[in-house]
Amino acid sequence: MSDREAEFREFVGARMESLRGLAYLTCGDWQVAEDAVLGALAKLYGRWHRVDNHDAYARAVVVRAAIDETRRPWWRREQAHSHAAMPDGVVADATPGVDERLRLRAALDRLPVKQRAVVVLRFLEGLSVEQTAVALGFPEGTVKGYTSRGLNALRVDLDERTEGRREPRIA
Repeated sequence: MSDREAEFREFVGARMESLRGLAYLTCGDWQVAEDAVLGALAKLYGRWHRVDNHDAYARAVVVRAAIDETRRPWWRREQAHSHAAMPDGVVADATPGVDERLRLRAALDRLPVKQRAVVVLRFLEGLSVEQTAVALGFPEGTVKGYTSRGLNALRVDLDERTEGRREPRIA
């Protein structure tokens, strides 16, 4: 095995789950996320020796692939999702932490895809405005605007959906 291949395998082993999670949060579908990650890694392998920052490159390609998948015509998405989503309320006895994460995941799904990608990169991946702009190919001002609008939309969405459901927290 060559040094290049060994380095690549090590990179994939260390980053695969993180990249899959990033893709899933961007597109909302585990199968699409897996496809986006595998496609991104294939591109990265072909450019491994020419890319300076493998992590940033992989993140950017994964997010762009996941965004592209959400742009497919609705009928193709429906065919791909013929397994049908589980109805609301199936997780009736979930712990409060799990319930909150499920509500956050659903609220992220309701954001426009570019806002979702920016929010995920900024707050779940911990990228700066500059790094997010590079990853998505957006100007920094666009990243700031999408961040602001995305966070406001999440606040409104989560406030509306939790109103009346709030229970006292036990410390």
